[in-house]
Amino acid sequence: MKLSIIIPAYNESATIDRVIRAVQNVHMEGVEKEIIVVDDASSDGTYDQATKYESVVVLRHAKNAGKGAALRTGFAKATGDIMLVQDADLEYDPREYPILLKPILEGHADVVYGSRFVTGSPHRVLLYYHYLGNVFLTFLSNLLTGLNLSDMETGYKVFRREVMQKILPSLQSNRFSIEPELTAKIAKLNIRIYEVGISYYGRSYEEGKKINWKDGCAAIWSIIRFNLLSARRISRRSAARMNEVADNKPSPISTDEPADT
Repeated sequence: MKLSIIIPAYNESATIDRVIRAVQNVHMEGVEKEIIVVDDASSDGTYDQATKYESVVVLRHAKNAGKGAALRTGFAKATGDIMLVQDADLEYDPREYPILLKPILEGHADVVYGSRFVTGSPHRVLLYYHYLGNVFLTFLSNLLTGLNLSDMETGYKVFRREVMQKILPSLQSNRFSIEPELTAKIAKLNIRIYEVGISYYGRSYEEGKKINWKDGCAAIWSIIRFNLLSARRISRRSAARMNEVADNKPSPISTDEPADT
């Protein structure tokens, strides 16, 4: 079994060495690791630090595009049977990979989310409005996807290769909105989704945290966009195709999936 660990990184020179070493130090019987760092045009030496490790695949964006763009680049490069997202800031502990992989390795799950909120593990106490924001975004996402996740915005998401191959061509988000988009896309598949409790060693803004209220607003739009609006476009196309069959004439609507704008 081969595990691809995708590490999106932007100006993480303070932690990139530690996170790579921590990932390298994780040993799981029967699991081969592929480590992919995607440097999103860092200006602080992150790329140079990552390239010191011969066993690590390092990709680089010419221009900063965001976490979503970095993940799409990493997913496209990954060759593993399982793909795992690892943030470069060490808010999430690589030693918990066995917990994240267990439902997949035992044949129960196709996707696993690491939840910061259903766990007895250590959880750093930070700003209350961040917690409220996460709860609201998860609630709104669940309302439209029909899932019962406790932590949609988690940075720990694990996918079987077959699942990622199905959704990767349609992924579009460049920034942090990739989280609700991934959730919306997997919710439309007939797959098994699990949650497991994880630790969370969050950062403050003074320590380098990047997500802000603007990203929260973008996440709300993405939840609506990739659930409601995409579903309506599919419904319109389906109706057009039915009319085409009934009338035995070409449909004026293209059969190709239009790109979201």
